[in-house]
This record gives sequence, C-alpha cells and structure tokens, in this order.
Amino acid sequence: MRTNQARTLLEQAIKDTKRGFFYVGIFSLFINMLMLVPSLYMLQVYDRVMASRSIETLVLLTIIVAVLFATKGLLEMVRSRILVRIGNKIDLELNSHLFDVVFYLARLAPGKASTQPMTDLTKIRQFMTGQGVFAFFDAPWFPIYLFVMYLFSPWLALFAVFSAVLILSITIINDQTTKKGLAQANVANSQALSYINKNIANAEIVQAMGMNRDIKNRWLKKHYDFLNIQSNASDIAGKWTNLSRTLRQFLQSLTYGLGAFLAISGLISPGMIIAGAVLLGRALAPLDLLTNSWKGFADTRESYKRLNALLKKIPEIPETMKLPAPNGEIKLENVVVLAPITQLPILKGINIDINAGEVVGIVGPSASGKSTLARALLGVWPLGNGKVRLDGADIHRWNNLELGPYIGYLPQDIELFEGSISENISRFGELNPDDVVEAAKIAGVHEMILRLPQGYDTIVGPGGATLSGGQRQRVGLARALYRRPKIIVLDEPNSNLDEEGDKALLSAILTMKKNGSTVVLITHKLSVLRVVDKIAVLAQGTLSMYGERDEILNALKPKAIPSSVKTVKKPTITAIPKMTNPGE
Repeated sequence: MRTNQARTLLEQAIKDTKRGFFYVGIFSLFINMLMLVPSLYMLQVYDRVMASRSIETLVLLTIIVAVLFATKGLLEMVRSRILVRIGNKIDLELNSHLFDVVFYLARLAPGKASTQPMTDLTKIRQFMTGQGVFAFFDAPWFPIYLFVMYLFSPWLALFAVFSAVLILSITIINDQTTKKGLAQANVANSQALSYINKNIANAEIVQAMGMNRDIKNRWLKKHYDFLNIQSNASDIAGKWTNLSRTLRQFLQSLTYGLGAFLAISGLISPGMIIAGAVLLGRALAPLDLLTNSWKGFADTRESYKRLNALLKKIPEIPETMKLPAPNGEIKLENVVVLAPITQLPILKGINIDINAGEVVGIVGPSASGKSTLARALLGVWPLGNGKVRLDGADIHRWNNLELGPYIGYLPQDIELFEGSISENISRFGELNPDDVVEAAKIAGVHEMILRLPQGYDTIVGPGGATLSGGQRQRVGLARALYRRPKIIVLDEPNSNLDEEGDKALLSAILTMKKNGSTVVLITHKLSVLRVVDKIAVLAQGTLSMYGERDEILNALKPKAIPSSVKTVKKPTITAIPKMTNPGE
C-alpha cells in the first residue's frame, strides 16, 4: 500500500506537466508585457501626436499597435491550447486507473462506490482549461505594471499597491467565509444524487407499490438541504465578488482623479492620466478574476483533495507472474469472509476441496452465505482470513485479466450490459460468431435469440430491448459458458426459468461436465441436484455437511446421518484477524 510520503498518481501526473506549466508562464510573461501596449499607445497619442498634430505618427503608431495586438492574441491562443493539453494529459494519465479504482471500491464496499472520482477528475481538467486559471499566471506580473506606474509617478504606484491589497483581502475573506459551506454543499449534493441513483435502479418496485411520493419527498429533503447550503455559500461568495468588481471599477476611476491632481501639480503629463488608469485596471484585473473564479477554484481544490486522498488509500496492485491455464481444482482453507461495510463475519472457517471436473451443489437456507461463498471462490470479495486456492495458487495471485476467460459466472441478480446480445455473450471482447452461437446452443437459448427482432444483433441493456427475467438469465448463462471456461459458478441459475429453461440448464451443466469444467451450483431447488457429484450444506455461515450427493441427500432426510458422510463441527471464532491487504 502507498505510504503517505509516496507520490500519488495524481501528484505524479501534475509533476509530469511542469514543463507545460513553465511554457504557460513564459507565454504569460510576454502576454502581460504586451498588456502595456494600450497604456503606452494612449500615452503617445495624448503626449506626442496631439502635441505635434502629426497624422503620419498616428498611423505608424496604430500599425505597430495592431501588430502587437495580433501577436498578443496569437500568444493567448497558444497558451490556452497548452493548458487544454495539460488537462488532457492529466486525464489520460488517470482515467484508466480511476476506472479500475471505481470497480475496486464497488467490489470492496457494494452500495458505497460511486463515479465521484471520475467527476473530480473532470472538474480538475475543466478548471485548468477555463479562464480562472489565467488569474494565477497573470497576477504574479503585477510588479511589472507597478514598476511602469512608478516610472509615471511614485504616487500612482503607491495607490496601485493600496488597491491590490484591498482586492486581495476581499479574495481571502471570500475563501475563508465560503470554504466550509461549499464543501458541505458538495457532500450534500453527492448524497442527494446517490440516493436518487440507487432508487432509479428499483424504479419498477417504486412504481408498482406506489412509493413514488415518499421516495420523492425523501430525495427532496436531501436536495433542499443541498440547495440551502449552496445558496448560503453562493450568496456570501456573490457579495464579495460583486464588492470586488465594484471596488475595482471605483479605484480605477479614482486613478483619473489622482492623475488629474498630479498633472495639475506638474508631476505627470496629461497622457499619463489615462495611461495610469488603464494600467491600474489591467493590474487589478487578474486579482478581480481570482475573486470571481474563487468558487470554481474552491470546488476544484476539494476535488483534488478528495481524489488525492483516494489514490493514497488504494493499494498498488503488484504485477503477478503469469500462471499456466487452470485445470479447475479448487480448495478453500479456513476461509473467513467479512461483510464489506459492517465487517461482521458472513462465512466462518470454511474448508472445501473440489476436484477438477466435479460438479458441486451448494445448498442452505437464505442468508446462510451461499452467494458470499460464490464471490469468495471467484476472488471477487477479499478474505478476512484463510485462502482460496485454484490449482494450488492463491486465487488473488492470479491476474484477473488472464484468469477471466477461464471463469464463467452467473450471479443471482442478472445484469446485461448495453450492447447487442452477441456482444454480451462474448463479454465485449473479440467477437467470434462460432463461439457465440456455440455458447448459446449449450445454454439452450439459440432458438429464443433467433426469434428476437434482430436476433443476435438485438440491443439490450439501457436504451435497448427489454428481456424477461428468464430470457436475461438464459443469455447470462450463455455468457458464463462462452468458450467453455474451466471454472463455472452458477448462483441460483434457475430462479427465473420455466420447465423448458430447467431442462436446458441441466443439459448445459452435463455438457460442461463432459468438457471437464468444474461447476459450482448454488440452488434452492433440489431437482437440479441430480446432476451434481457432491453437495455442501451451509448453515449460518458455516459448513455443516459436505460429501457425495446421494449420501448428503439421504442425510438431509429426517433420519440418522450415515457414518460415511463428512460432518463439520461449527468452529468457534474468537477473533477475526484485521485485514491488512485484501485477499491475503
């Protein structure tokens, strides 16, 4: 795991862009030097052209100014393009890793993971490509304007310093008075959005049972809390922002009065009156922009802190040596699985040996830990203690990208992804039509797919065709059987199936058994157990019985347990070891 002293990926990505920021600073130097052109132009017009009444001088000065403004515009365009590419580079450095982090968190803490890291990255990139960031590059060149104003008159320079201190004070006050409120508003908004997203997933239940109004009222309360917090923070920010803008305009106007006084006193020329006022306005503009964009900067700062803290917590996933293709032998050694949120043990001291090519049924009452066992077998959930071994190697030492093609998994809650049926069956990898059709035929779903409007090209998932529960389950089964994987885990695969679907399921299991695949079948229906070799019985998170199918079925009947059946004494768990590294 990363130490606090180690540089996170975000910090490294920003460090890698320092050359780009250096060039932005160089361009900002020349741009700010060219910002002097309007003042100098006015100074020359009022003090030289008006005195000499020379049209030729005016034309020449105007041509020079036009060229310098064109150069300034070109430099600003290039500076903006550099910042855009810096933002894109940071995004490209992080987006793939953040995608993995989001799914990693979703695996560790189901129901708590969100796309907030992606949103935070987008905020950082957008701020870096917006106008607000220019204030941070332009404000440091304030001394240039101050020096020129000093050449005009020390009094003008002193007035510029006073004005800058006033504007900066407002910016600091704006930050201190809105920082806490904006942070609370972001948290409240995330909670409101998370609440509605979770309930959208259950829209059918909400609609069918008339829960719309109550769910909406709960969301509205969260949303109104967010609006109130944000409105209060925005009102405060708006007050200081408008004060800063008004004050800058007022101070710029006062420069005319100060300049007039100095001109009357013979200390400056009349042209310096206008030139000095323009210079002051230009010098204060970045500070004013800083105040106006402070809310966006504050949001971006919170996003940076949140994202950086997340990247510090997520451990580095070490590269593992490539292992040979698995045969399918599975061994559970004193496996303990903790609930991701409550950290209470769901499975306690599970020991099971499954030979390659065996079909094992997992039975037990609801909440006995059957689905949790499936996730532990596949290495989806981290273990609190013990090991799950595949061909003798810890399941968490396998690279999931390399192991994935050898795994078939049908979860209890079937989800098809947005795309065609053929893409779903092929797991969105390289699509081989022969393999897709073979998997569909083994699952007994080929004919059903052909009856759909576009057959295998029918789009399902969000925005696509709606399939029934049984149809989704059978397509999901075909996805699990794609390219005849060596390990197949089926969690309640017949919960939505009719008689025809049950027959197709039994046929598929027998086919995969002949193929040499190891099949773990979790079910409530005893009828499907006739195709299994062994049965494991779970009760309250412990393994109560494990043995040959017929002996376990006989043992489950209300009579004495045969002596040949292995019974497992419920272990006494005195303390669950604290998990220091998921999967170990």
